[in-house]
Amino acid sequence: MSFFSYRGKSLSVGRVPLASLAQKFKTPLYVYSQASLMDQYLSLKNSFSGRPLLICYALKANSNFSLCRVFKELGAGAEVVSGGELRQALRIGFSPSKILFSGVGKTRDEIRFGIKQKILAFNVESFEELKALGEVSAQMRLKASVSVRINFPIKAKTHPHTVTSGNLSKFGVNQKEAFLMYEWARKAKWLKIAGLHCHLGSQVFSSKPYVQAASLAKNFIRQLAMRKISLSFVDMGGGFGVGDETIDFSGIAGAYSQEFKEWPALGLVLEPGRFLVAESGILLTRIVHVKAGGKRKFLIVDAGMNDFLRPALYGARHPVVSLEKKTGKAEIFDVAGPVCESADFFARDLSLCAPKSGEFLGILNAGAYGFSMSSQYNFRPRASEVLVDGKTARLIRRRETFADLIRSEA
Repeated sequence: MSFFSYRGKSLSVGRVPLASLAQKFKTPLYVYSQASLMDQYLSLKNSFSGRPLLICYALKANSNFSLCRVFKELGAGAEVVSGGELRQALRIGFSPSKILFSGVGKTRDEIRFGIKQKILAFNVESFEELKALGEVSAQMRLKASVSVRINFPIKAKTHPHTVTSGNLSKFGVNQKEAFLMYEWARKAKWLKIAGLHCHLGSQVFSSKPYVQAASLAKNFIRQLAMRKISLSFVDMGGGFGVGDETIDFSGIAGAYSQEFKEWPALGLVLEPGRFLVAESGILLTRIVHVKAGGKRKFLIVDAGMNDFLRPALYGARHPVVSLEKKTGKAEIFDVAGPVCESADFFARDLSLCAPKSGEFLGILNAGAYGFSMSSQYNFRPRASEVLVDGKTARLIRRRETFADLIRSEA
């Protein structure tokens, strides 16, 4: 269900015309639909039943306080990949008992802080990290819960930059090493074995890799049980695709129910990020110039790759639309930003009817990895963010100023 649609001639979020928000808050501007955030979360939650379920929202997709608070109020936990994200999750109000700490490069200071907060578990990604966790917990004389990230030999069809499984990935460990790690953790006085973790990648639309992963996880858990090692949860990650295709959650949920039926008390953890927020956000931008010379026609807009990196980084395609519906003969344009890089494009061969400088465009599906990956490149202040709830539009992050750009300089 799309929460961004034309009401008459105006693209709106609910009953709020987006052009009015662009005029009030200026551009570039991220706008999010709270109704969409809630709908995505509840649709995912309702797709999985029959065993204890914890949905841990992946903060890396979008860590804005007000946006994350929506998921926290719905009962979600949080998945974090840095000490900063952990502190933000705690600030938002996520219960430490619902926070998972992932990532390949946790420092000892980050580990120490996580142990002190008594988080649900550390998703450990190497033997060296496991030993560091054991040493720090022993020094603190505080128990630390551990879940080993296993890199199952499954190749999910997605962009090379978003594949996180396979023997060339920096993430996780193979099954042989994972067994050694669980055996080592069992003997460590201050470690508590909590779960098993796997993650296949991002923007995965096929249910097949998830079904394969569930089967491999089942066999692994059986072998752990033979070694008298039991788990509290199995964390199947996230990466569910969003866009024109639709992923078959019924097939995935069915596979999880079948494969893990031997352990009815085994909790299921999911770590969605993009799936929950991508379609809930739109990036509004203003046409600065219509450049019609040469062999191509360009719409130069005031948003750049520093505001939204995905098209330049991944070649990601995001629909670009006019905020005002027009009729008449369409022309073909490339939509480019002002950043001094040849990769600074949002769309190629876009068909639009009579665009003019000063008019607004919207870049759809920009709620995930938009602001969270934005930067101040070219000394450009980062955009502001607005959350729309019903008829109310609330500023949830102000636009940066020049003073913000130089504040940390010595």
